[in-house]
Amino acid sequence: MPRLAATALTLSHFRSYKQAHIESDGGIMALYGANGAGKTNILEAISMLSPGRGLRRAAPPELMRRPEALGWKVSADLHSFSELHEVSTRAESDSPRTVEIDGKKAPQTALGRLARIVWLVPVMDRLWVEGAGERRRFLDRMVMSFHPKHAEATLAYEKAMRDRNRLLKDQINDAAWYAALEAQMAESGSEIVVNRADVVARLQIAQDSAQTAFPTAELSIIGDPLTTPDDLREAFSAGRTQDLRAGRTLDGPHRADLHAVFKAKGVEARSCSTGEQKALLISLILANARALRDDFGAPPILLLDEVAAHLDADRRAALYDELYGLKAQAWLTGTGPELFEGLRSRAQFLEIVEAGNQSIPIEKT
Repeated sequence: MPRLAATALTLSHFRSYKQAHIESDGGIMALYGANGAGKTNILEAISMLSPGRGLRRAAPPELMRRPEALGWKVSADLHSFSELHEVSTRAESDSPRTVEIDGKKAPQTALGRLARIVWLVPVMDRLWVEGAGERRRFLDRMVMSFHPKHAEATLAYEKAMRDRNRLLKDQINDAAWYAALEAQMAESGSEIVVNRADVVARLQIAQDSAQTAFPTAELSIIGDPLTTPDDLREAFSAGRTQDLRAGRTLDGPHRADLHAVFKAKGVEARSCSTGEQKALLISLILANARALRDDFGAPPILLLDEVAAHLDADRRAALYDELYGLKAQAWLTGTGPELFEGLRSRAQFLEIVEAGNQSIPIEKT
């Protein structure tokens, strides 16, 4: 049994599921079925056992099964090292998400203390050619897997920046107001910058020291040069004039970008082929898992949606070997069992059968 695993997973009125239950042995889970059967919904449910909005970044009302819209609930036995916890999260109609751990209400951040969950979904395949905002969110999600309080720093920074931007847009020139907001932005912004730099360094070490069939990326952060609160506060103050002209905050941690270069070729990730970009992305996810194993003491729970579909046979086999070697619980999805042939005898195979508006049965094959 891995030291981190979600077992006895139950979904109630979540997305397409009226009621579903999955028993996992804590190892690799290969979920297969037709497009639209509900495979990704299962991975999304597991992602809700971590802080934040899950792998689709959906608001709680979006997760309710339609047309009932009665609210939803996800629960699981969560193995965290030598402890077993009963964890559940739910949201009623027009209510925020709540969390319970062992029958007691808890903040979302408490989930991050029990386990780490890392995911890769198809929408991320365009990460290297999308705007900086998508890469920044991708980076911050990896940072949160090491530093759960990074989410609080990010929220605090964004709130103070929104207030500052409101002043800028309204052309209000009150030095005291700006100074107070800039002090808040500088304090939380400094924490954000330091956390990001720390995690990029960890990822680089995890990539460079690994025996892997996936390409290594040379990583750097563009736009996060200032680290101390004093430096950031001075930069925000000095930028007020240009920010007033623009009506928004032009510089700061919210403008940072994750830059990657295919190390073996010296080519920027955005200029690589589609297959190379996918391989670099998988490499980063695996590096994240290895670094977390060394830092947290156990590999994270991995959610890999349609990860094998665009890999050749050799890369697919290499991925499965690395997942098995990590001894991590990994949930993979694909359209057919043949995609997971390399996992025979090393994984549970579950066929997901779409059943209209009824409950969706899940059976072990």
